[in-house]
Amino acid sequence: MWAYRMIAPRRMERIDVPDLDAASLAPGHLLLRPMHGGLCGSDYPAYRGLKSQLINEDGTLAAESNGFPLHEVVGEVVADPTGTHQPGTVVVGWATGFDALAELVATKASSVMAVPDDIEVADAITLQPLACVLYTLDRLTDCLPGAKVAVIGLGPIGLLFAHGAKQRGAASVTGVDPVDRSAIAADFGIDDVITTTSDRWASRLTTDPVRYDVVIEAVGHQVGTLTDAVNAVRMGGTIFYFGIPDDRIYPFPMAVFLRRSARLVSGAVLDHSASLDVAIEYARSHPKLLAQNISHRFDIADANEAFEVGISTFSDRRKVVLDY
Repeated sequence: MWAYRMIAPRRMERIDVPDLDAASLAPGHLLLRPMHGGLCGSDYPAYRGLKSQLINEDGTLAAESNGFPLHEVVGEVVADPTGTHQPGTVVVGWATGFDALAELVATKASSVMAVPDDIEVADAITLQPLACVLYTLDRLTDCLPGAKVAVIGLGPIGLLFAHGAKQRGAASVTGVDPVDRSAIAADFGIDDVITTTSDRWASRLTTDPVRYDVVIEAVGHQVGTLTDAVNAVRMGGTIFYFGIPDDRIYPFPMAVFLRRSARLVSGAVLDHSASLDVAIEYARSHPKLLAQNISHRFDIADANEAFEVGISTFSDRRKVVLDY
C-alpha cells in the first residue's frame, strides 16, 4: 500500500509500505480506508519540521510513523474484529496513531462513529474538530450563558468555538486574529472582529469593564497567547486553553492570574464516540456549518500543496481537506 512520510521540513514523499490487514490489528482496533482527511493546526508544526512529542500506544514516536501527521479522518471500514462497525460503514473520527496519510489506517474502533445518511460524507470531516470544540464548551456551561466571550485565534477551530459559544448562550463573541476574518464572521456568530495580534489587543484591556468573562485560547504552539488570555480575562473570569502546546513547560503570569481570582481550564477529549454523537446532533441543528468551515479541498496526490495552503495566512482560509 502507499503512504506519505515526512522526509524533511515541509516535504513529504509518497512511498510504498507493507500492507495492513486485520490479522495485524491491536486489540480494540479496526482497519479503515480513508476517504477524506482534515488538516489540523496540530499537524502543521510537524510539517514545518518541529519535533513532535506525540507517542504511539507502543511507546514509539508518532513522527516516525508512515502516514504522519494527520488524525482527522473520514473513511470506510475494511475490517473490525471488535464488531463495533460493519465492513463498508463510512465513519468519522480520530486516526489514533496520527497516521492517516495512507491507503489504509488502523485506529481504535471507539474513536470513530458512523456518518449518518443525512450528513454529506465530503463535509463530515468537520465533525471531528467540532466534537473537540463542543466537548470543551460543555465543560463551560456554568459560565457561558450571558457571558462576554473572546476567542483568540480565528482559524477553523476558533471559528467553531465562536459559533458554539454563541449557541451555548454567550451574550457576545469577540474574535481576535491578525488575519481579517470580518467577511465570514457573521456565519460563525462573531459580533466583533479585532484584527490585530492578541498581545496588542490584551494590552489595551486595562480595566474590568472592557475585559472578558470567558477567554478561549484557540491558537496554541506558542507561550505568549496564554499570557494574553490571562491579561484579557476579568476578575473572576474563566480561561480555556485549547491550543496544542509545543513546549513542555509554559511560563505563566501567576501574579495577574491570582489577583484576578480567575479560573484556568484545559484538557483533551476523553470520550471520542460520545463527543462525536454530540457533534452530529449539533450539525443537524446547523446544517450549513460543516461546509462553511471548509475552504479548500485537494486531491491526496497534492498533499504537499495542501499543507502549504494550510500553513498560510489569508482571510478566507479555513479547514483544508484532502480527498482520497
